[in-house]
Amino acid sequence: MTAQIHPPDQTATLIRPRLFYSSGSPYARICRMAIRERELTNAVEEIETTLRDPQASVLPFSPAGRVPALTLPDGPTLTETTLVLGWLDRQGEAPVVLPVEDQSVSAYGRVLGLLDGIAVWNRELRRPVNERSPSVIALEQVRARRIADALEEDIAKGAYREMSGHHIDAGYLTLAAVLGYAERRHTVWDWRTGRPALIDWFERASQRPAFADTLPPPSGI
Repeated sequence: MTAQIHPPDQTATLIRPRLFYSSGSPYARICRMAIRERELTNAVEEIETTLRDPQASVLPFSPAGRVPALTLPDGPTLTETTLVLGWLDRQGEAPVVLPVEDQSVSAYGRVLGLLDGIAVWNRELRRPVNERSPSVIALEQVRARRIADALEEDIAKGAYREMSGHHIDAGYLTLAAVLGYAERRHTVWDWRTGRPALIDWFERASQRPAFADTLPPPSGI
């Protein structure tokens, strides 16, 4: 029987925006950390949803079925991490997380590229062995190593640091999310060897309450 997806009740009023997330998603985790860093935990309701599930609670609001997805009280649903961060930046009075200076925008893009590659690599490893693409895995291994080496140099020069008042931006959040993902859900990637600056950065980032409060569950990869 084909699963029926019922549209959201248009007469219902959302008291707060709803952020749909999966606890294992590093993309959703970036937004969840931003909510905490910007002191918006009382302003946004977080709802855990399943993925690749015809009954997933996010589907009536977003047919893509991806997370993060932020459903707003007036109807629209925002998907994709950067779009959600942009909305969060317009709420409250805390410093914004999306960067505007060219150097910081470039740094954010670099770690987004790393995260996208790791996600592809991880997805390949979750397929049955006979369905995996060795060439894709090899490509993403090289990409991850190349970007991590560049990040080691960047961090040694002071990139991805806390700003005044312990404020952090989207580049910081994304790097914390991708390394946290590697630690608990993509352990096949040895990002630590030969990268002392990156290790030290991660250990310090791990002390932030927003990091500890959104820790993903471990997986077998």
